[in-house]
Amino acid sequence: MTTIYDIAKKTGYSPTTVSKAFNNYSDVREKTRQEILRTAQEMGYLPNAHARTLTTKKSWTIGVLFVEGTGAGIRHPFFSAVIESFKQVAVAKGYALMFISKDVGGKQSGYLENCRIRGVDGVVVFLSDYNDPYFLELLESDIPTVILDYDTPQSHTVCSDNRAGALLAVNYLASLGHRKIGLISGGGNSFPGSERELGYIAAMEELGLDVPDGYIAEGAFFSRESGYDAMLKLLELPECPTAVFASGDLLALGAVMAAKDKGLSVPSDISVMGYDDIELAAYVSPALTTIRQDTEMLGTRAAEILIASIDGKGQDKEALMLPVEVVVRDSCAQPGRE
Repeated sequence: MTTIYDIAKKTGYSPTTVSKAFNNYSDVREKTRQEILRTAQEMGYLPNAHARTLTTKKSWTIGVLFVEGTGAGIRHPFFSAVIESFKQVAVAKGYALMFISKDVGGKQSGYLENCRIRGVDGVVVFLSDYNDPYFLELLESDIPTVILDYDTPQSHTVCSDNRAGALLAVNYLASLGHRKIGLISGGGNSFPGSERELGYIAAMEELGLDVPDGYIAEGAFFSRESGYDAMLKLLELPECPTAVFASGDLLALGAVMAAKDKGLSVPSDISVMGYDDIELAAYVSPALTTIRQDTEMLGTRAAEILIASIDGKGQDKEALMLPVEVVVRDSCAQPGRE
């Protein structure tokens, strides 16, 4: 069996340097670390996980809490993109990811107990029931956490500026000449959904535009199907909008489908604008004008903040808010009917 002493002999570095390279010590040059890791791989060396834990006092495992009831789960393009960028940073730093639940060995316990049993070093929360007592128990523990798209002083948080994004969307539609602007909301039961709705209302007030009854249609869970249903409700209004801002791109895609099924042309008859800038937004017809969130930066910064917290750095809870921007494509135009 290959040992670190064999690798030290082969590379010419000391056993201490080899050990430090495996455990990501900052005083080992990256070039040296890569040479040692490459040699270890060539020699078929596998670090002993238990030995690493004893040496570094870490399990080198990050728990992932992702709980939602729609069935879309990680298949949602926004979350899959953020999780991928988070994973890349975590893996590069030597961590493995493990999904956590309330069940351990087929028996319900709680997130905190699961984390204790698995010995995770920290937890990233992508989606959860934030009123769940088991979730609150985890937040109140000493396990480092970072939460995406949420606001709480009990944890590090990373999110986009949802309210500013809605302001940008409404102002863009108004700049095209739209005065009848409806909203397909992501639902008040989610932090980004409620923030984007508040941003829409604030923008309409600033522009002196009315929000008639029915102009805010709820598209629960940010799904394409709920966007479709919400758009049908908007189109049934006595005076329907000339433009619709949807709080998510999947909602917007559903809205475009509903408009087409009603015999309307997008954007000639009605403009539709989304939020997220998922990859599909650029390839549908018409290509979707939207608000871009930087999913790579969201995942990267969340990983960096959590790992720093695990290492005992930055004990003050950080609330990072990232900027967003308008991406102009083909789904919005000047109003063609009044």
